Amino acid sequence: MARYTGPRVRISRRFGVPIFGPTKYLERRNYGPGVHGPKSRRKTTEYGEGLIEKQKLRYYYGLMERQFRGVYEKALRRRGVTGEQMLQILETRLDNIVFHLGFGNTRAAARQMVSHGHVTVNGRKASIPSYAVKVNDVVSIKNNTVSRQLATKGLEVSVSRSVPDWLSLNKEELKGTVMRIPTRDEIQPIANEQAVVEFYSR
Repeated sequence: MARYTGPRVRISRRFGVPIFGPTKYLERRNYGPGVHGPKSRRKTTEYGEGLIEKQKLRYYYGLMERQFRGVYEKALRRRGVTGEQMLQILETRLDNIVFHLGFGNTRAAARQMVSHGHVTVNGRKASIPSYAVKVNDVVSIKNNTVSRQLATKGLEVSVSRSVPDWLSLNKEELKGTVMRIPTRDEIQPIANEQAVVEFYSR
């Protein structure tokens, strides 16, 4: 599966937000990357603003352009506000659920756990990171030594992160349950999803 493997701090500096998690480097250099970063005063067009917001979300959830466009088109077919539907689709991806439960310290680590077969949904092996988890689905770590060691280490490292209210976690059994679909306020998006919808609807 294709994924972004380039410099992460550079991306965070470009957008001025910690896309891949907290970084002290961004605090020290809170301006764009490159030799012209500190003095850049370019005006951003409406199209450019939409592109920036779209790229923020895309990098944040670790999707390539074609995958992200697919999420938008899926949200467009659903009832309700397209932007919120899009965020809910992204939040209920299996890799993102594994990350929120703390089994993976980063979304990339969580995605790797899923694709390597360490995760099950309702007792069945699920190795597709984009798998859409539904309400009452139980996400568990496979019952073998390697899988459980990975998840336990992830929980230890991500102890400072709290599990969202729409999920429940059983640390002893290394499993979590989706209690409900998160609202926009609970998701607290890193970007303006409405600008993304307007960008794609041009």
